[in-house]
Amino acid sequence: MSSGRPTLSEKGLLTPDNCVVTMIDLQPQMLFGVSNFDRQMIINNNVALAKAARVFGVPVILSSVETQGFSGNTWPQVLAALGNPKPIERTSMNSWDDKNFVAAVQKSGRKKIVLSGLWTETCVALPSVQAIHDGYEVFVVEDCCGDVSVLAHDNAMKRVVQAGAKPVTAMSTMLEWQRDWAHKGTYDAVMDIVRTHFGAYGVGVEYAYTMVHKAAATSYPEYVVPAPSHK
Repeated sequence: MSSGRPTLSEKGLLTPDNCVVTMIDLQPQMLFGVSNFDRQMIINNNVALAKAARVFGVPVILSSVETQGFSGNTWPQVLAALGNPKPIERTSMNSWDDKNFVAAVQKSGRKKIVLSGLWTETCVALPSVQAIHDGYEVFVVEDCCGDVSVLAHDNAMKRVVQAGAKPVTAMSTMLEWQRDWAHKGTYDAVMDIVRTHFGAYGVGVEYAYTMVHKAAATSYPEYVVPAPSHK
């Protein structure tokens, strides 16, 4: 449990203590094929979700498919946000067919799965449907997912919702974990994620801090230009 974080009431909602985050196939080749959402947005939202999970102490399971043979490495931005864990490597399109992935979910002891991944119609829909069949409650983080067409993504979301999954977003998930602005143990970290990743909301927060409450402007590390490579 994160320092200073209280136990939240559940009553059907997500809390940091009742769920596990699974992030599936966040790899270059999978992103290349996405055309229903802006691809930079998908990276941004997954990084935000990863950071939020770390802030609230929510366990995260990363899984990748055919890293060396086709898909490439898991995005370094996501790995860095999570402290550079090692993803579970698979050959199966459906992560629920992989015994190591399922074992990791079982080991978490959580019965609610917050799931993101590429593509929605296969690597998101298939494990979602089967996890629900096996007694889990699945929350698909829709703005962290993507597919080869609008039709493919929309059909996949209809399928998982019909199976019982709940569609959420990266920001709604983080705010559901925070729940109360009086919970100061995670407040500053949540505001940092908001300002960094959530567009107009983040700009609005910065405006309120500096112009209304007369706080100092947010300080970010100065950008350092990478040295040229001589390879």
